[in-house]
Amino acid sequence: LSIGERPEESYLKMRRAGADRYLLRHETADEVHYHVLHPESLSLSNRMECLRTLKKIGYQTGAGMMVGSPGSTSATLAEDMLFISSLKPEMVGIGPFLPHHDTPFADCRAGSIALTLRMIALVRLLNPHIMLPSTTALGTADEDGTFKGLEAGANVIMPNITPSGLRDKYLLYDNKKITGLEAGENISQLSSELEMHGYEVSLTRGDYK
Repeated sequence: LSIGERPEESYLKMRRAGADRYLLRHETADEVHYHVLHPESLSLSNRMECLRTLKKIGYQTGAGMMVGSPGSTSATLAEDMLFISSLKPEMVGIGPFLPHHDTPFADCRAGSIALTLRMIALVRLLNPHIMLPSTTALGTADEDGTFKGLEAGANVIMPNITPSGLRDKYLLYDNKKITGLEAGENISQLSSELEMHGYEVSLTRGDYK
């Protein structure tokens, strides 16, 4: 699941109903940077508390951040690394910031591919068993981004299984890839290309170990 910040009782009800994984990107571990990215009605402390609650309840918990988002610095990324080491999530999603034309950050520069790959590598080194996706944003920003992410340390790809006629309703950033290798209907082609790069696709649940 990935449906945002909720009360503990809500997380508990979904866990009892059978949910066992939850993605809630922390976005940034720096208070000042958090308020650059979010409205005043949201708080970093609540987001962090939600993540800790998810861990406490027993979800395989996913955190993560955008590299190069407005206000991001080497110092804020270092804080992200410290937070990840402290939280010990089972999954971390890391991708470059990509602007969307209909947002306050429309004119901001996209995040660095090289720095994104470096962050993936650092997270892998510090967390050898973590589930680390090569994100759609990385594949959108760089034609070979999916494979570069795997080479940097990622070990998860999440195909888009949203019905093809609805994918353009969920465009978090401009030019999002919705019909290429990341599309669910192209999983066979993706598997073939991964094998050409020396990788074997596992279709198991992929639980954290």
